[in-house]
Amino acid sequence: MPEGTIIKALSGFYYVKDREKQIQCRARGIFRKRKVTPLVGDHVTYEAKKPTDGYILSIGERKNSLNRPPISNVDQAILVFSVAEPAFDDQLLDRFLVHMEAHHIPPVICLTKWDLLNSQEENDIRRMIDVYQNIGYKIIVTSSKRKSGIDHLKDQLGGRISVITGQSGVGKSSLLNEIDESLHINTQAISQSLGRGRHTTRHVELLPLKGGGYVADTPGFSSLDFMELSLSELEKCFREFSAFSGSCRFRGCTHLAEPDCAIKHAVAEKKIEPRRYKHYQLFYHEINQRKRRY
Repeated sequence: MPEGTIIKALSGFYYVKDREKQIQCRARGIFRKRKVTPLVGDHVTYEAKKPTDGYILSIGERKNSLNRPPISNVDQAILVFSVAEPAFDDQLLDRFLVHMEAHHIPPVICLTKWDLLNSQEENDIRRMIDVYQNIGYKIIVTSSKRKSGIDHLKDQLGGRISVITGQSGVGKSSLLNEIDESLHINTQAISQSLGRGRHTTRHVELLPLKGGGYVADTPGFSSLDFMELSLSELEKCFREFSAFSGSCRFRGCTHLAEPDCAIKHAVAEKKIEPRRYKHYQLFYHEINQRKRRY
């Protein structure tokens, strides 16, 4: 049977790339019975008598997958966040980071609209950059207006399959167009009345880059939940906790109310960023409430 990779999913159709040809396919009913949905990025076998009338027969084993956005087999996630218009949102960034850590997808933080900052705002953002870099995250600072940071981002994308995601209105589509002008991604101005971006991307699609590799253009998000994450898994999604959690007095410490908690001591001594710990507490209670509800 011929094989290929799903590069686009739209309205129940899956577009399979097989070397130089592209086949429009539907999924066999057996996938519905198994409660398996083909995803962009899946390696599949298919049958087709003509390019517009194919069927996906099987899905290969996935090395990773995401539900939001729905995609599989990616090498990295580029988390695009603006530093202005809309303002930098570190709580939302930490939600995305936890989401990627839980799915074992290496994240890269890309900050856009640097040209909109004044000197004081720039100092504040640089402090936050230091926090995330010290944790071990790679950060790329860009400005489409100044054409800065674009080459660095191109190098990061080269030869890899990357999911590009982040908050709406942060300039993700403009950034993709700067990376490769042939992509022609639709852009739309930020909504002034709501103070946030309008969604300009309606589906997930793997887009080939001139320099090699693929990027997945995806819808932006204003929030993420943790439906698949357990309480015990949460602390593993905060990288900086690992250096201290083994020294807690109690095994299975939640790092909330227990005495002699090494994580809380590290927060008090500023060895762990207090805002990151605050977000851990918030996410913990969110997951705990969900667990009680269901």
